Amino acid sequence: MDGVTDAAFRLVVARQGRPDVTFTEFTSVGDICRGPDFLLSSLIFSEEERPVVAQLYGKDPALFYQAAHVVCELGFDGLDINMGCPSRNVASSGSGAGLIKTPDLAHEIMRAARQGITDWAGGQPVAAVGLKQARVELIRAMNVNRSGRPDVPRRSIPLSVKTRLGYDSVVIEQWISHLLEERPAVISVHGRTLQQMYRGAADWAAIGRAARVAGGTETLLVGNGDIQSMQDVADRIREAQVQGVLVGRGALGTPWFFRNKEAARALANGSEATGPRLGERFDVQADRVERFRVMLEHARQFEALFGNDRFPRMRKHLGWYCKGFPHAAAMRARMVRASSSADVERIVADYALSEPLSAAVADVPARSAPPASLSCA
Repeated sequence: MDGVTDAAFRLVVARQGRPDVTFTEFTSVGDICRGPDFLLSSLIFSEEERPVVAQLYGKDPALFYQAAHVVCELGFDGLDINMGCPSRNVASSGSGAGLIKTPDLAHEIMRAARQGITDWAGGQPVAAVGLKQARVELIRAMNVNRSGRPDVPRRSIPLSVKTRLGYDSVVIEQWISHLLEERPAVISVHGRTLQQMYRGAADWAAIGRAARVAGGTETLLVGNGDIQSMQDVADRIREAQVQGVLVGRGALGTPWFFRNKEAARALANGSEATGPRLGERFDVQADRVERFRVMLEHARQFEALFGNDRFPRMRKHLGWYCKGFPHAAAMRARMVRASSSADVERIVADYALSEPLSAAVADVPARSAPPASLSCA
C-alpha cells in the first residue's frame, strides 16, 4: 500500500508477529530505473522482514526488465507485479489495474520481468542493462547498509502478480486463465473490480472461482479483501479454497495482527484452534498497553529511518492506533498533529495514567532506532 507499508511499518509488523511473506509499497519501475535517488527508499528493507517481495508497477516492459535486475541485486525474495491498483492516476495511465484492459501488454511485462530475473541470476551485471553508474552505486550502498556487503548471492526469485476481478465488470475466469499462460508463482486476487475501488464487500465467491481456474496448475491463488481478523483468514481460506490470503487494511493500527496465524492455519485446515477465539480483541486494558508501547516504538522507528522532515507521513498510522479504548478520539485528534516522536511520547504520557501503561511506555527505549542497515543515505 503506497505510503503505508514502508520499511518502518513492516519492521514493526515483523517484530510484533511476523507474517508468512511481506510486500513493499508499490514502486514505479520508472522511478527505480530513472527517478531521483530518494525514490528508492520504498525498496529499503530489513533482514528481519524476510521473506520480503518487491512490488512494482508500470506499463513499459523494457523498464520492468531493468527493474527486475535492481530487485534481484538488492536481494529481494520475490518480485510482484501490481495489476490491481485502482488509483485514477495509475490505472488511467495503463498501469496497475489498467493492465486488465491490455492483456497482451500484461503478458509482455511478465515475460520481460522474468527474463530480467533469469539474466541477472545467470550473471549479467546490473550495470549492463542501461542504468546510470550513480544508480548502480546507490544499490550497492543500500546493500552495504543492510548486510555489510555490496552484493548478494545470485539466484532466481519467483514472479507473482496482484490483480482484481476485472476493470468495470467481473471477468476473473478469463483474466486468470490469461495470466496463467505465463505461469507466475502466485496470483493474488482482490475481490473487487477497479470501478468498485474499495466500495462494497469483497466478492469471495468470485475469488473462489478464480481459485478453481488455477487449480491443478503450479500457480498458487491467494485472496484479498476485507480481512479484519484471523477468524476471517480461516473462514475465507475454507470458503474460497485459496492457498492463502493477503492482509492490508486489517493490519493498520494493529501490527500484531499476525500473532495468531498458526491457530488460523490450523482452523483453516480443519483442526480445532486452541487459546482465545481468533475473532476476539485483546483485553481492553492490555490492548491499551500494547497500542501505546508499539505506537511509540513505531514513531521512533519511522523518525530514525526517514527523518523528522517526513514525520507527517507517520500521522495516519498514529491515527489508526487510536481506536478501541476510552478517549481514543481525543488522543487521535492530538496525534494527527504530531511532528516528532517526542510529540508522540508526550501525548502518550498524558494518557498513560495507570501503572501498567506508564510501565509500558517506560519500557520503550528513548531511541528505538532501526539498524543502520535501514538507512537510505
